[in-house]
Amino acid sequence: MKVRASVFASFILIFEGIGIALFLRGFFPVPLKSSFSSKNKLSDLPAEPLTGSSPNSSRLPQPLFKRVVIMLVDALREDFVFGANGRMYMPYTRHQVERGSSHSFVAKARPPTVTMPRIKALTTGSIPGFIDVVMNLNSPALLEDNLVWQAKTAGKRMIFYGDDTWVRLFPKHFMEYDGTTSFFVSDYTEVDNNVTRHLDSTLKRDDWDILILHYLGLDHIGHISGPHSSLIQPKLLEMDDILKKIHSALISKEAEGSLPYLLVLCGDHGMSETGSHGGSSEPEVNTPLVLISPAFKRKGKLSDVKPAVVEQVDLTPTLALGLGLPISQNSVGRLIPGVLEETSLRDQLRFLHLNGHQLSCLLKDSMPDYEKEAGFEQFRVAEKAHGSWMKLFLEGNTSEVLNNMGKKVLKQYLEALAAMSSALSKQLGKYDMYSMIAGMVFVFQVSLLLVLLLAMPEALSGAAAVDLPVLPALLSLPFYLLCLLLASVHVLVCTSTESSCYFCSLSWGLVFAAVAFSSAMFCILVSMATRRLPLGPKIHGKSPLGSSGSEWSLSELDVLLLAGTVGQTLSLAASSFVEEEHQIWYFLLNTLCLAVFQDVCRKYFREQSGSGDEEEPILPSKDCHPPAHPKAEICSEKWLALATPPFTLVCCRLLRSLNQTGVQWAHLPDVGHWLNSSEHRTVLSLLAAFCLVLIYLLVQRRCSWVSKVALALGLLGVYSYRAAVGNVLFPWQHSGRTTSKGTVEARFVYVFILGILFTGTKDLLRSQIITADAKLKSRGLWEIYSGLVLLVSLLFRAHNLPVLCCCLLVQTLMAQFIWKKLHYDAAQTTIMHYWFGQAFFYFQGNSNNIATVDISVGFVGLESYVEAPAIFLTALSTYAGPLLWACHLVCFLSSQRDRSPVALGHGCYCLALLRSVPAAAYIVLVTALRYHLFIWSVFSPKLLYESMHLLLTAGVCLFFNTMEQSHSSSKS
Repeated sequence: MKVRASVFASFILIFEGIGIALFLRGFFPVPLKSSFSSKNKLSDLPAEPLTGSSPNSSRLPQPLFKRVVIMLVDALREDFVFGANGRMYMPYTRHQVERGSSHSFVAKARPPTVTMPRIKALTTGSIPGFIDVVMNLNSPALLEDNLVWQAKTAGKRMIFYGDDTWVRLFPKHFMEYDGTTSFFVSDYTEVDNNVTRHLDSTLKRDDWDILILHYLGLDHIGHISGPHSSLIQPKLLEMDDILKKIHSALISKEAEGSLPYLLVLCGDHGMSETGSHGGSSEPEVNTPLVLISPAFKRKGKLSDVKPAVVEQVDLTPTLALGLGLPISQNSVGRLIPGVLEETSLRDQLRFLHLNGHQLSCLLKDSMPDYEKEAGFEQFRVAEKAHGSWMKLFLEGNTSEVLNNMGKKVLKQYLEALAAMSSALSKQLGKYDMYSMIAGMVFVFQVSLLLVLLLAMPEALSGAAAVDLPVLPALLSLPFYLLCLLLASVHVLVCTSTESSCYFCSLSWGLVFAAVAFSSAMFCILVSMATRRLPLGPKIHGKSPLGSSGSEWSLSELDVLLLAGTVGQTLSLAASSFVEEEHQIWYFLLNTLCLAVFQDVCRKYFREQSGSGDEEEPILPSKDCHPPAHPKAEICSEKWLALATPPFTLVCCRLLRSLNQTGVQWAHLPDVGHWLNSSEHRTVLSLLAAFCLVLIYLLVQRRCSWVSKVALALGLLGVYSYRAAVGNVLFPWQHSGRTTSKGTVEARFVYVFILGILFTGTKDLLRSQIITADAKLKSRGLWEIYSGLVLLVSLLFRAHNLPVLCCCLLVQTLMAQFIWKKLHYDAAQTTIMHYWFGQAFFYFQGNSNNIATVDISVGFVGLESYVEAPAIFLTALSTYAGPLLWACHLVCFLSSQRDRSPVALGHGCYCLALLRSVPAAAYIVLVTALRYHLFIWSVFSPKLLYESMHLLLTAGVCLFFNTMEQSHSSSKS
């Protein structure tokens, strides 16, 4: 059966995307949830142990607090309160921590440290997964049992002001609310004033029980300028004054004989050294938790004791029991014992028993062998001891023995709660292993098919077809044996599994169709592979794609490119290599430059040493005609070619010092921090102006005069935007004060970006439909590329403009003096572009940590939060390096008229393969490492990165290859 090569390759990439989606469906765990669909109720609470038919058998302790005020400061790091600068940043809060009636803790947030998952953790007590990072953009209503629902059901009157994520998660729960968008990070003033303006009137009222305030300004400052910005201290002093105002109002409202109030100061997450969040570094997961109430003992003297460490989810059961509410069913938190210090021993044991009962029920629902858990057994022992203590207590025993016995039971409960909470936290969720393995097999099969397609460059030319042995495969005995085997495995898994599997919920007809398709694909793969196995003799100096037929040959550069790509993929098996992946790409790029330098020396020096007129270079020349250039020009080209690899090495070394990335050395100072400091703003201004001028000179050379003018004005607008937001200065500007938010300047640049893109698209369409002019097509592609460069220069921070400048400079030199002069084939050029793109991804300061994603660029030119442009601009800025190199690859291959029509299509699909290899490798690797929390938190963002990047690359490649095929068909 013959199928067009482009159609075959398109189906391969589509099926690979389906396989990855299937794997992700099983890999991202379903959060721990109780099997009961209803929510906890007061009537469902257990009785005190072994109290029989006593009137107090179902006695509930009195609530500890009448009113609760929760002041949540987004991105509040624990060192902002407890650190060396705490007395300077938040003096009143620090005074309460050291001398007041308070308890202070370091609350550890679990990754992902993003706002919506953290709010879910604070209200439900459960640990959200990384899939909630995506849902953070558009949070649906929270249907899970949670503290807010319990409070509303109990008749508690709640008021909320702040981040509108709460309003989306808990619609119709608050009697009064005012939400502000959390994504417009350019605003760090009004977003907090909109909360504070309600305080005076609300604190004077008596018609509420719970007040929740979520301040966003500190988080926005972190995204804009980092934790060491000069804006941090004024914002923290503002938060400290607000806490003082709330505390004073609560004290004045306190009535004698009534229940006390509780004031909670906490953060949802911290912020990294770059000001972002989402990962698992200490500054991101460590947040302060300060509980202030007259119910606590007042500290008599200055206390310098380091705060104890608790889990952030421990606040959920503490607030629930403190307000007399049931604990959420899915909570894995444990009661903070310090809150109970002033209550009676009976109430303390009762509170701990309620918490232990809830955790033991969740343990039963989530673990089949729950009875083997040490925490469950400890709880049963403590519960029996509690019953014995209660019997003596109700009999009126008041001896010291009873008191000691009660303290012993209290200790047993605390140990049991710690063990059960730890066991539940480690089990982040239930993996669908069946879907994971099925997706892994599927991706592995289609990846091998793509490899076989790329091994046949002749199949990608024009309207060529690939001969698929479909009928022989369907009529072969292995096909039926495989169908029988896979069907048996499916029946066995679905009838014996204890957890729900996605495949088992599908209809049998759909499952057997998938089984037959997978078996047929395997048989086709084996049949096609056997045709290609006999390798021809190796020809030195030729590339694999340069030979014809089935002959494969590898040059030294080919070996380096293949070994480097495969070796980097294998290195992903270790989490340390994932965290520090940039080091691998830096090493590979340096090695590549040395190998290219060796090829340049071979070509030019061996040509010089050759005999007279009949010189035969090691690398094949473009044609056999004598050079038409003057001897001086050839000599200058030779020296420029020799200088290009060392110059590239120097650029890469300088860019490595610009942004520290990874995990181990991310905290170290770098050139970017030095440039962004206020005292070096003049240096940054000169550097930014120089880079923008050089960018114009490098990009404008192949554009039309209209695009040249638009590009020049656009780059001037980029500098004006950076000056408006205070990053750089104009020569006449002596103050660093910002006169605007740069919205007008950014929109001015957007106009020229759209104009350049429109001009390029018009030329590209004309070359494809009307004139079939290769030169016009090449210019159209380059103008689209120049529009993209202008957009990236607007989105990049001022200190990152040298990254863009070096990217364009290296592309220009490599294209002119290396790839063109040494006649590297499409596959070699493609792999080099892939390596450079990966390295420049890390030169930008990115890493495999979500925290390095700069979301502030999503609001350049926007006055309010608009979801689609914000997501697009953030993704574009994050992947600017790989995207620019992929687009340059398309422009370069299209401009080579001497190339065969196969070049562009083969290069594109080769790039898609390079993107699919890491994604496929990750699917295999993370399957074996799924039970380790730290590994999981490292691999999950990386897997999302690779999957998204693969789909983007595949889409671009399919688009350009379709255009190339249609162009070839129209010419024929």
